[in-house]
Amino acid sequence: MAYQLYIGDRKYSSWSLRGWLMLEKFNLPHSTSLVEMFSGTMAAQMAPLAPARLLPTLVLPEGTVVGETVAIAETLAERHPEAGLWPADPAARATARWLVAEMASGFGALRSACPMQLAQIYQGFEPSDAVLVDLARIETLFDHAREISGAAEGWLFGDYSLADAFYAPVAARIVGYDLPVSERMRAYCRLTLSDPVLLQWQARIDETVYDTNPYPVDLPHRPWVLA
Repeated sequence: MAYQLYIGDRKYSSWSLRGWLMLEKFNLPHSTSLVEMFSGTMAAQMAPLAPARLLPTLVLPEGTVVGETVAIAETLAERHPEAGLWPADPAARATARWLVAEMASGFGALRSACPMQLAQIYQGFEPSDAVLVDLARIETLFDHAREISGAAEGWLFGDYSLADAFYAPVAARIVGYDLPVSERMRAYCRLTLSDPVLLQWQARIDETVYDTNPYPVDLPHRPWVLA
């Protein structure tokens, strides 16, 4: 039996992208239902999932509703130990959990100033000091993860893990706003955003179109081309 994943708009919903990657990258059977976040119908569409009120929300095959992305991640890892959602090595696994937890609770300046979008690359964005602090912290965590895993390049823990799924929208923000990061981080962003599974998601970002941009940015932009 398949999972049912409720997601928000693919162009903007960073948390929905995380939830979808957990299922898609690890080949877990699922179907998705799209909930429009900015049309005024979200509450009504999610009413059958109460008390869940945010996206993504997962419905297990037996009908249990699971909200919050960290809870979804742990539930899937528990139910599918053979899928390798977490690294096998205990130290790497603990570190990956740390990175996921800090992503879920932190980096508010980056998330607020740079809403995820996968349509264009803004030019001339000037990050605040708080955004720069968030970026530096992420690089510190990534360096630590690589020290623990021994993976000098590629995915953070050698094989793709939940940590990579959780930081995929960070890669989108770094590229989408052309943020100042190290070349090592930029290489990780290219790897993440050129992954065939993520490209499947990006190809469908225009499934919902609104009269106005929910996250307007008054800057020139160029097409989404990874450099």
